[in-house]
Order: sequence, then structure tokens, then C-alpha cells
Amino acid sequence: MLAGGALPSHLDCCGGLSNLDYSKVDSSAMTLLLGYVKLADSTFAAAALCIAFNPLFWNVVARWEHKTRVLSRVCGSPYTACYCLGAVILLLNFIRSHCFTEAMRSQPKLEGLDCLSVYYAGLAVLGIGFLFVISSFLALGFIGTFLGDYFGILKEEKVTSFPFNVMDNPMYWGSTACYLGWSIMHASPTGLLLTAVVAVSYMIAMLYEGPFTEEIYQQKQKAAKNK
Repeated sequence: MLAGGALPSHLDCCGGLSNLDYSKVDSSAMTLLLGYVKLADSTFAAAALCIAFNPLFWNVVARWEHKTRVLSRVCGSPYTACYCLGAVILLLNFIRSHCFTEAMRSQPKLEGLDCLSVYYAGLAVLGIGFLFVISSFLALGFIGTFLGDYFGILKEEKVTSFPFNVMDNPMYWGSTACYLGWSIMHASPTGLLLTAVVAVSYMIAMLYEGPFTEEIYQQKQKAAKNK
């Protein structure tokens, strides 16, 4: 928008966006969303803490195991240790989902989303997310899904089948889509905001997990060459 409030006649493809005044972008949508969400509510705080804690927990524990092998020694084998950590992660994810749902139920719905067509749209998003989560699990297996690489249980080659041939980190993005769909089905501004927290927490986890996993496999290749 120009200084006088009039729209320019056209925006060229390269310099057009530089003509926009981002300080004047309408923030009414975010204001409306936050107007429905009580950030100080205990259920919202519990859900946000669970969302932030879970990826932090499994990354810290898995890196500690990779460095010390304490869990493998205590459990008797790296496979048993990985199964134990996987069970704990599943429990934490169940608690996270429960807190997420309770936070949505304790806060108001957004009237504009509370209709049958939007409900089915949310159901479709949930279904797509579930598809990516389940197909990722089937492609990786339990050990591969729950950080077996950190326990020294390495795959012979990189998984490239569906859904890994569609996107990177499909498990994380599928999980995010599940929460998004669940929030839309409940017409919940609180759920939408918490879904954003899920996405951010996963993106941070990806920044640490990706390079570290690559380093693990580079070490494997170097060890194989030195034999």
C-alpha cells in the first residue's frame, strides 16, 4: 500500500514486494486468535510444556546414550535399551496429546470454524497426518523410529521409500498435521496456537537431529574404510 493509502497500479515480479509496507499488514487474525486463548490457563501451560519437553527429552537422552552407552549396559543390549526409550517416548506423547486435548476443551471455540464442512476438512488433514506417521513408522521400523542410530543400531542404507521420497522428516510433519487436523475438528484457536508450538519444537529438533545423525553415519563409513 502506498503512503497515501492507494494501491499501486501493478507490482513487478522482482521489485514489487519491496514496495509493500509490512508495518501495515493487518494483524486482526492473530489478535482474534489470541483473544480466544487464555495463555495463563493451567491446561494451556501444561500442554505447551509437554510439547516443548518431549523432543528435548529424547534428544538429550539419546545423545547421552550415544556418548556413554549407559542405557545399553543397564538394559543388557542396545536393542532392549532402544525399546525401553521408545516405550517412554510413546508414553510422553500420549500425555502430550491428552494435555493438548484438555487445553482445547477448557477454552472457547472459534464460531467461524464450528461447522460441519470445516470439521470434515480437519478430519482430512488428520487423516493425511496419520498416513505420514504410520507410513514413516512402517518404513523405519520401531528401532529406526525411536533413535536406534544413537544406540549404534545403524541401517545399511538410507530409507528412500514413501513417505521419505515425498518430504524430509515425514514423521514430524505428519504429527504436526495430526494436531492441526484435531484442532480444526474442534474449532479450537487454542489448538491452532499449540499446533504452531508443535511445529516450532519439531523444527528446532530437526536442526539438531539431522546433522548429528549424518555425523553418526559418517563415522560408520570412516570406520568401514579403515578396516
